[in-house]
Amino acid sequence: MSDDDWFERALRERDDGETDADDADPDESQQRDDGETNGSPESDAVADPANEPSEDDTETGNSGGESLSFENGNPFDGGDSFDDDDPFSTDFATAFENAPMPDAGGGLGGEQSGDEFGFGPGPGESEPPAFDDEQFDSDIDRIDIGIEGLDDMILGGVPERSLMVTIGSAGTGKTTFGLQFLRKALEDGDSGVYITLEESRERILDTADEKGWEFSKHEAEGRLSVVDLDPVEMANSLSSIRNDLPRLVEEFGADRLVLDSVSLLEMMYDHPSKRRSEVFNFTRSLKDAGVTTMLTSEADQSNPYVSRHGIVEYLSDAVFVLQYVRNDDFRETRLAIEIQKIRDANHSRETKPYELTNEGISVYQQANIF
Repeated sequence: MSDDDWFERALRERDDGETDADDADPDESQQRDDGETNGSPESDAVADPANEPSEDDTETGNSGGESLSFENGNPFDGGDSFDDDDPFSTDFATAFENAPMPDAGGGLGGEQSGDEFGFGPGPGESEPPAFDDEQFDSDIDRIDIGIEGLDDMILGGVPERSLMVTIGSAGTGKTTFGLQFLRKALEDGDSGVYITLEESRERILDTADEKGWEFSKHEAEGRLSVVDLDPVEMANSLSSIRNDLPRLVEEFGADRLVLDSVSLLEMMYDHPSKRRSEVFNFTRSLKDAGVTTMLTSEADQSNPYVSRHGIVEYLSDAVFVLQYVRNDDFRETRLAIEIQKIRDANHSRETKPYELTNEGISVYQQANIF
């Protein structure tokens, strides 16, 4: 199958043009306020590649169904060659080895009368301290994530065309986070693309419809495309996808894009330098496409603040960390969110509890973890 076949099928009612993505340098890294450095891929703080986290055997998701923008069958056939250029000089698997971990005795507060979830204000105060919300002028167009409470933690919103990643272990709500991110665009009359490497297209639509978000209706109206891909086939055809993705986004008119999850794509490459090179080139193509993108990533098993392979957080403009927090008595496991970084935006540095329900994710901005 030629490179143009899959794209023609994706846009069967549109003319087939070809646009080459311009090279772009990876964004420079930022430092966190608490002294922790989110180093760039070339940072001197990067550890030796020998410390690369081991990969777990993982079953890939079922890739069935037909998306709005594609005819029957998977549009990618594999066989494309890869560019062996590695933009990174070293591995950075342990760059966060000194990252702060939740206090072993931490939790989301004791049970209080009238507080259903056990959350409450900080000791000695009726409300948590507010972050620096001084207004500032900005010419950058900004958007809301679409998650109650979380948007209030970001002054002015996230810059448009940002590349973001949500990191979390199993069950923390990464898929729901991505769906809710797209829901906001659809409610505002915009369009979006959801690429899943874990679930079938039908499962994604059913999950969103059960929450009352009407993804099937939006798909029928031509404002949403849900694409399910087998991660092995995507890895084999990544060069073709990477080159044509900006063109696909432009002609579909997508305002937001979600890839769930980048970890499965990373696992397709055994060699660390190959993995870094391919993930870097793929994220660069998303930035070239000019679409606001949300990636999801599995957290490292030993450190909830780091992605499984320690790559995407360095390439992203914004990082959200979802994690479990347990009380001393381990009676109940609760969930907490932290904004690790957002380039060109002022945001809260606090860790806040959130709830994951059939209506989506709600962040309790007025509650503290103590």
